[in-house]
Amino acid sequence: MSEVERNMVRATVRGFSRAVILWLVNQKPVSGYRIVKEIERLTGQKSHSGIVYPLLYELEERGFIAGEWTQKGRRRIKQYSITENGTKLLNRLRELFEMPVKEVLKDLIGEDSE
Repeated sequence: MSEVERNMVRATVRGFSRAVILWLVNQKPVSGYRIVKEIERLTGQKSHSGIVYPLLYELEERGFIAGEWTQKGRRRIKQYSITENGTKLLNRLRELFEMPVKEVLKDLIGEDSE
């Protein structure tokens, strides 16, 4: 894969990262580390904490997610969960993906249209 192609893939993954983070924290409270690992698993692309954590801080600052510190053994871990405003935003994003863009995404992944 060329450098240009790699950059396009990275930019696409980054563009979806906020939506993926909201979706993940909607499932259950989750740590930043687990979010990084889940984004890697879901996209097949190496993710970096230097990209994910600023997004977490942004989403938290804007009131879409809330972080709560918990103690796990000797370690303090911040668990993120979705807020009411985050749920509203996630629902808006779901509506967006139900529109014609859903057909584009299906075509991109080679899934037959219904």
